[in-house]
Parts: sequence; structure tokens; C-alpha cells
Amino acid sequence: MHPKSVQADFSRMAGALYLLGGFRRRRTGEPPLEKGLIPWLGCVLEFRKDTVKFLQRMKAKHGDIFTVQLGGFYFTFITDPQSFGAVVKESRAKLDFTNFADQLVERVFGYGAVEIKHKFFKNLQTTSTKHLMGDGLVVMTQAMMYNLQNLMLHSVGSGNGKVWQESGLFAYSYNIVFRAGYLSLFGNESPKGTGKESVEKAKEIDLQHSNDLFWEFRKYDQLFPNLAYGVLGPRGKMEAERLKRLFWNMLSVQKMKARDNVSGWVSDQQQVRAEHGMQEFMQDRFMFLLLWASQGNTGPSAFWLLLYLMKHPEAMSAVRKEVEEILKEAGQEVKPGGPLIDLSRDMLLKTPILDSAVEETLRLTTAPLLTRGVMEDMTIIMANGQEYKIREGDRVSVFPYLVHIDPEVHPDPLTFKYDRFLNADGSRKTDFYKDGKKLKYYSMPWGAGTTMCPGRFFATNELKQFVFLMLSYFDLELKNPNEEIPSIETRRWGFGSMHPDRDIQFRYRPRI
Repeated sequence: MHPKSVQADFSRMAGALYLLGGFRRRRTGEPPLEKGLIPWLGCVLEFRKDTVKFLQRMKAKHGDIFTVQLGGFYFTFITDPQSFGAVVKESRAKLDFTNFADQLVERVFGYGAVEIKHKFFKNLQTTSTKHLMGDGLVVMTQAMMYNLQNLMLHSVGSGNGKVWQESGLFAYSYNIVFRAGYLSLFGNESPKGTGKESVEKAKEIDLQHSNDLFWEFRKYDQLFPNLAYGVLGPRGKMEAERLKRLFWNMLSVQKMKARDNVSGWVSDQQQVRAEHGMQEFMQDRFMFLLLWASQGNTGPSAFWLLLYLMKHPEAMSAVRKEVEEILKEAGQEVKPGGPLIDLSRDMLLKTPILDSAVEETLRLTTAPLLTRGVMEDMTIIMANGQEYKIREGDRVSVFPYLVHIDPEVHPDPLTFKYDRFLNADGSRKTDFYKDGKKLKYYSMPWGAGTTMCPGRFFATNELKQFVFLMLSYFDLELKNPNEEIPSIETRRWGFGSMHPDRDIQFRYRPRI
């Protein structure tokens, strides 16, 4: 072979290895580097198989900070909770989530997320503060209460009496919470007339439409992890595209205009985008993004919360007693032929035991991966004073679940303790320690910093309303009380609320 040809082949191979990260070496002052054995992919296969076990192994090997190659990118993980502030408080000029989020949102929802870089991101924060927090939450609480009760009581209506009904707990919880949330945010079918018959017909359409939407959403939700990582096979990609087009159509701006009671959170954001010239087809895609962001995690969390209560009788008894006392204080009672519960936001502010149970459920079953893009060469200073150089173009990540299950922070961390977040006097407990020092970041189910979930108060209200109403209206029991609690589906690590690896059967019947 001609020497020039050999040299050209070598140059091409060297260039390919460079692009695949083959020549990257740890420089002085940088964190420990774990490149993995496979060029470009690095450690992504082990990471995807079980993120928790992989990061625990890396922490045991390298300490509180290390850099890992994952699918062509280098991620620096910080696992010391005292040092999380170095990430969540850093300016966006150095650590920014937008590029990473842009790519994910476009891949998963087909939405060109120009808002994250420009004025629309601020609008999302503003409308969420206005409608999903504070006084705005009063309106959303009323809408959610109406839709939850309509859905819960529909299946046990006339003729069913006090008969036990059976369902998968995950399917039931996710279905009811998703549909109620969807109808509360995206509105109801508009009656075709003014008579009672027209109103009832519109309600029936809502019931059927929201149920159809839920099952299509579940199909998409099951594809979501592989879609987000860009590893869907050809058949999966075809199905994902079919579902995306279905949701773009079902949630289109034109169809939203024909619905009643569309929430201000949805309508305000749509209006701002229209006023700034966003094309309507892109607004349709944004509606799908809003649906997933608002309803993709609450239903699974509702499942875990209700399951933990049923598996821990002392927790169920404490929460049920609190619910009954609040109803009595409000002068309300569930009785045959009586009015439905009027569950106000003020009532939901008087539930410290339920609040602790919710927080404990989220600690055990919510595992977001908080990631920022490194915008320039920079230095991260750890809580112990050590400094590490991070390269422009890399990513920095925090995985709070490792703190959630740290036995030093949360003793007996894998056990559900409904009062873990309660002090002896009934107030909320916020004092948790690591290495003898009080922690600020002891539980982070909603993220932190500028990217903390703007809908967290609405989502918490949804969870509390669901459990409050279920315990008020129904007797509940597991079909097999001795059945083990399902394991977490490990392929969803990093995507918020975790799913169980299987459903578990339960029974319910009206209490009156």
C-alpha cells in the first residue's frame, strides 16, 4: 500500500476517534474521568440499565464529583448535596439548561422551543405563577375538584350501590388524575344547547374523550424514555410520530377555541404565542408539551401515595382521621343523598399529615436528572473547598435521588414513613443533616433553581385532592394485602415520577 494512502487512512481514523471522544484525557484540576469501553457510547448502556446503581458505583470509585462519557457527551456528576448550590445557583452565562432542553423538547414533542431562549420562557413562568400558585390556585382547585368527583363517582353511579369494584391501582389512579387534570386545564365539551339533556350529553362526551386521550397518552408515555434518549427502533419511531400527530390534532388551537372553561394557564400562553406571530401548527405542538408537562407525573405519584397508605395501616388511619376532622370543621359530611364535598384550597392548607405523606412518597419515587450545559470553561468549587475545572461544551448534572435514599440523611431510607417530614409538634420538618451539617437540598422532587417545576403547587394539590376524595367517598383495600410493593421501572430514572414495574390490584366501594 502506498505510504500516502496509509497516512490518509490513519488521519481519517484519528479524526473519527477524536470525534468519538477517543483521545480525551483528564487534565490537571479536572474531576476523575470515566470514558467507558465503547467509543462514543461510553457508559451509556450501564447508565440506562440502572442509573442509581451506576452512579452509586461511580461515587464509590471516584468520590463526590466525576465526569462520565454518555452517548458522545461528557457529563460531570456532583453527588455531594452540600455542593448542589454550585450548580443550581450558578449563572446561566456559565451553566444553562436551554440547549439541552431545546434538543429534548424538539425530539420528543416536535416543538421548536424558541421560547426557552427568548421571551416565551418568561411568559411560562409568569402564567404559572398567576394561575398555578397563590390565589390563582383557588380557581384551579375548584375545577379539579369538580372533574375528580365527576370521574370518581361516575363508575359507581346508579345501580351499583355498595358493591366492591376491582381495578389495577396504577391504571385507576393514573386514569382518574390525568383525565381530571386534562379537563381542568384544557376545558370541557361545550353543550350544544341550553337544556339539561345537552349538558348531560356534553359530560358524557368529556368522559369518553378524556378516556380515549388517556390511553393514547399511555402509549406515548411508554415510548418516552427511549424517545428522549434517541434510541427508538424503526417501529417505535413510526408509532411515536403517529401519536404526536394525533395529539397535535386533538389539542389543536382550533379545537381549544370550541371548548368551555379552558384554564387561564393554557389560554394565556396560547394568546401570547399567537400575538408574537408563532405559526398555529407550532402552537398545536406546544399544547402537547403543556399536556405532558402538567399530567405526565401526577398520576403515577397518586398511585404510589395511595399504595403506601394501603400498605401502612397506621398511615392510612392517621390521614383518614385528618380528612374526617377537616370535613367536620368545615361543616360537611358524606351521606346518602347529601351534597358533594366542597373541597376548597383553604381546607387543603390544613393537612400537615397528608402533606408529610405526599413529601415522603415523592422522596421515594421521584427521580429527576437536573442537567445544565457548560457555556464556557469554568471552575466548580465544592463545599469542602476543592476546585475542579469543567470544559465548555460538557454538561453538569445532579441526581437528587441519591440523597433521597442516603441513610445518613434519611434513616431507613427505603421504608415509607408517613410522618418523616413532621416535627413532634405537628409542624413541617425541614432539619436534615449530612456529615453533621444541615442540608438545604435534602429532597428535590421538583428540581431546584430557575428550572424548578412551575406547576408544583398545582400538582401537589392534585395529589392531595385525589387522596382526600378517595378516602372520603370509598372504602379501599388491596386484593392481596400481602402482595409485595412493585419495584421501580429502572428505565425511567431521570424522568420525574417513577412507574412501577407491574400493576397491583385493589378494590373500592362507596362508603355510603
